[in-house]
Amino acid sequence: MTTFQAYRIHKNEDDVEGQIEELSLKDLPKSDVLIEVHYSSVNYKDGIIGQPDNNMVREYPIIPGIDLAGVVVKSQDKRFQKGDRVIATSYEIGVNHYGGFSQYANIPADWVVPLPDGLTLEESMIYGTAGFTAGLSIHRLEQNGLTADQGPVLVTGASGGVGSMAVAMLAKRGYNVEASTGSEEHTEYLKRLGAEKVISREEVSGEQLKPLRSERWAAAVDPVGGEQLASVLSQLEYNGGAAVSGLTGGTNIPTQVYPFILRGISLIGIDSVNLPMETRKKVWHRLANDLKTKEFFDDMKVVISLEDVPHRLEQILAGETRGRTIVKFDR
Repeated sequence: MTTFQAYRIHKNEDDVEGQIEELSLKDLPKSDVLIEVHYSSVNYKDGIIGQPDNNMVREYPIIPGIDLAGVVVKSQDKRFQKGDRVIATSYEIGVNHYGGFSQYANIPADWVVPLPDGLTLEESMIYGTAGFTAGLSIHRLEQNGLTADQGPVLVTGASGGVGSMAVAMLAKRGYNVEASTGSEEHTEYLKRLGAEKVISREEVSGEQLKPLRSERWAAAVDPVGGEQLASVLSQLEYNGGAAVSGLTGGTNIPTQVYPFILRGISLIGIDSVNLPMETRKKVWHRLANDLKTKEFFDDMKVVISLEDVPHRLEQILAGETRGRTIVKFDR
């Protein structure tokens, strides 16, 4: 019986505790595709899963890690064969189905994506859910009519995983990118990724929240939400759009109807969890082609081992990380 290591979280009364454990394949949930995991990544959502008051996990124990990439060991589904290189992100992975912080994972075939040509397994996890969300945000904004000649595009929370990926992808596509961050020390990093201008979150919000302010950005990629999003909406140009994917700034948006009916702006919700597979594959194809930002991967990534995961989860919740954290499994 194959044994392997995984980071697993248990619930004890009102508290939760995670630790590195040695498991066997029989400890994994029964499913269609057994994957030898080569890489995973650390996301803000993974940090939340380790908190006792989260409302996402229905049953413990759980192996977190909403992203994973590896090689198929065994498949009960004809779409996948032994040796196939694959990606699995989102759905219930790492939340209510054992996830990527494990040397092996058993995943439903409907949740598995073949690794597209043009990407390595490591590169797919440099993207992970954060990069995929950034790519989906750009994809949806361009479906909404956005083109590079319309004016600057704002990226909020720009030093985080979604934000930094969005900055690099937009710059590659020829957009004039303005990056907003609460961390001045990341200014040079964001300029290296392609930001034409780096501004503070205070500049985005302004001194007073107003339903309409001067038109400033053609569009916005916003993984932050909250009151700052309301301020962004008030400053979008006519027919502009904001692609919204996060809530680190809060869940309430104190806005009014005026930006929507007087400037015709669009508030575009970005959901990478239950996105239909057809669109999911299209976005992964773009990440391997016109959105690929390989020249910045080394600057964006920090590579850690499974043993480093607990500490990194603490850091990401405290806002002490930038870019993308990759978990590499030794073979």
